[in-house]
Amino acid sequence: MKTNWMRISVSALAICATSGVALGQNMDELIAAAKKEGQLTTIALPHDWCGYGGVIEGFKAKYGIAVNELNPDAGSGDEIEAIKANKGNTGPQAPDVIDVGLSFGPSAKAEGLLQPYKVSTWDTIPDAAKDAEGYWYGDYYGVLSFLVNTDIVKTVPKDWPDLLADDLANSVALAGDPRVANQAIQGVFAAGLSGDKGDVAKAGEEGLKFFAELNKKGNFVPVIGKSASLAQGSTPVIIAWDYNALSWRDILKGNPAAEVVVPKTGVVAGVYVQAISAYAPHPNAAKLWMEYLYSDEGQLGWLKGYCHPIRFDDLAKNGKIPADLLAKLPPAESYAKAIFPTVAQQNASKEVISKQWDTVVGAEVAK
Repeated sequence: MKTNWMRISVSALAICATSGVALGQNMDELIAAAKKEGQLTTIALPHDWCGYGGVIEGFKAKYGIAVNELNPDAGSGDEIEAIKANKGNTGPQAPDVIDVGLSFGPSAKAEGLLQPYKVSTWDTIPDAAKDAEGYWYGDYYGVLSFLVNTDIVKTVPKDWPDLLADDLANSVALAGDPRVANQAIQGVFAAGLSGDKGDVAKAGEEGLKFFAELNKKGNFVPVIGKSASLAQGSTPVIIAWDYNALSWRDILKGNPAAEVVVPKTGVVAGVYVQAISAYAPHPNAAKLWMEYLYSDEGQLGWLKGYCHPIRFDDLAKNGKIPADLLAKLPPAESYAKAIFPTVAQQNASKEVISKQWDTVVGAEVAK
């Protein structure tokens, strides 16, 4: 992972009482406590996102714990609101864990919405991708890409300006609502980074200008793009994380034919983070979930879904990544120009994009 682009300020703290081991609780005791709770409640985990379908089934099979899945199509902002709305609720609508865009981790910690926990593989997670106190921790990353229905689109766009082409009228969609969804916010940011020649500070504003132009031209489709809308032809070009685009391409099985393109400029990589709700009704099941996700098995489960797991370098160094999984990933040169925005940069762009989308672009994105 190119941590040189992620200069997140962290202090050097040793593993403390946030880890189960430090509390004197071994894995057997954690498993027993989680099984006693009997359930884990997740939110915003589509089965075709990052291989989550297989990851969830793997967890259930290994530990025999039921998984209650809330609103798989929710965005990062929706996940945070779900914690806030269920502070005093121990019922099935209260999420135990969240998986959100990087910028949402520090802000949720600051609001007191998270509880700390350090998994047993904590030391193999890059320092730049985790909170030193264990309140949030990077899980996987990818880059923004174009998923193109090539049965409809004959001239495949290779870069952001290409999306303004006359033959892409009513064609281009974001894979989320840019007012609340991290994937969509980062899509706008990436377009802006391309337009301003790499000036991160201005990327949010430039991205809004680009989408305003795209909307005025009639190329932008104000719906949340998904594999189904791509197949139906209503959104023949979708801006999405590469792992989602690659997964959707596989799901379609050539019907229609689809191509995944990493743009030539404005290549933005996004890290997502895991965290446990401070109000989790099933805190031990939540901790066990984290142990599973950050084990070799869990990390490879994400890789099967085309996501680069946060422990990728550690797994590669120790020869734990099967060759067939590596062969399915896009060529390394596609990621060579990728920029990993810092938390501060993401927060700044999120504030601009989410708050000014309605006034600058003026397109109500339907769910």
